[in-house]
Amino acid sequence: MATEMLTYAQLGERLSCSAEAARALVKRMRLPRHKANDGKVLVSVDLNEINHKPMPAKSPSERHPIIASLTARVETLQAELAKVEAVAAGHRADFERERERLDRLMVELLRSTMETQKAKEAVARLEGELAGLRSRRWWRWLTRVQKTVPSQDHVASVAAA
Repeated sequence: MATEMLTYAQLGERLSCSAEAARALVKRMRLPRHKANDGKVLVSVDLNEINHKPMPAKSPSERHPIIASLTARVETLQAELAKVEAVAAGHRADFERERERLDRLMVELLRSTMETQKAKEAVARLEGELAGLRSRRWWRWLTRVQKTVPSQDHVASVAAA
């Protein structure tokens, strides 16, 4: 039983782990510690009694499975976002095209409404003039005269007979 006084850094080198891992091991095993004159902590340890096997090195994402799953989820969401943005761009183009079509149809509708209004005004004006003409006596006389006056064809056929 050879007991040695080692710092956390030295103990970490002997156990092939970091100084923080050595400190955690000392704390977990409740090994005796003393503060040296230089301010460093010395640990009384018998290396034969410590059965420490360092864990294999892992990548940062393997250390925390939650982070690995979140990273995969973020990548999936980014891929879905790209798809949604592509679809949205297509819908935006459709919207713009329909908006332009609507503007053209509105201009055409306004033109036809104006033309219809002008035509109605013209009809009303002409009906008014016609009513005014019909109310005059001479108009009635003129229409009677035209009905009683024989046509040119009738006159020619009577003359030839």
